[in-house]
Amino acid sequence: MSVRRLADKQPETFEFTPDNLAWAQAQIDKYPSGRQASAVIPLLWKAQAQNDYWLPRAAIEKVATMLDMPTIRVLEVATFYTMFNLEPVGRHFIQLCGTTPCMLRGANDIRAVLEKRIGQQRHVSADGKFAWLEVECLGACCNAPMVQINDDYYEDLNVENFNALLDDLAAGRPVKKGSQLGRVSSEPEPGKGSTLTEGALFDGSLVGSWKARFEEDRARAEAAAKAAAEAAAANPAEKK
Repeated sequence: MSVRRLADKQPETFEFTPDNLAWAQAQIDKYPSGRQASAVIPLLWKAQAQNDYWLPRAAIEKVATMLDMPTIRVLEVATFYTMFNLEPVGRHFIQLCGTTPCMLRGANDIRAVLEKRIGQQRHVSADGKFAWLEVECLGACCNAPMVQINDDYYEDLNVENFNALLDDLAAGRPVKKGSQLGRVSSEPEPGKGSTLTEGALFDGSLVGSWKARFEEDRARAEAAAKAAAEAAAANPAEKK
């Protein structure tokens, strides 16, 4: 288990924007009086998103005050869950999936791009816009390799389209979320043909076939047993 500590350099204050404050109050209002602490994770998440995706001490203290919780209790939550970043991660925090499916599909090439353009993990780029971290499975194995940048997934990456994606983010241009090859969900890649073309795989004809096979095997066994019994009855001398 890693030790998670607050960053050494901290802003002095934190205040929710008016819109985020209204949102936070709506979360608190979901819970009965005396149970406001149940809103701690949503409020910390919103504070992190407002603060370039990292959580400063002042934000933790602000959430504690809003929820009437001891600061240490909120700090326990923030340091326990790795979804909360306790140090600056740049405006665009990139989480690279390095688990086996992504590795087999080129995650190491994506890692090389990150190391070349940003530097080592947990290092914020000179312009303050990027940092990255290798993480475990993000659940988009069919469209590997992939990364999560802040709240969004970017899938079907290769060196060319990932470099272009980083260029667009750095320049503040709109970017395409999801598959960078244009596929929808986990359908086949464009131009790569189709899958599940055998009709029996999806037309329902195989449903219950396993049961029918067992019933056929049972019927054959019963027929064999009956034939053996009849043969024994027809030849009692052989039985002796």
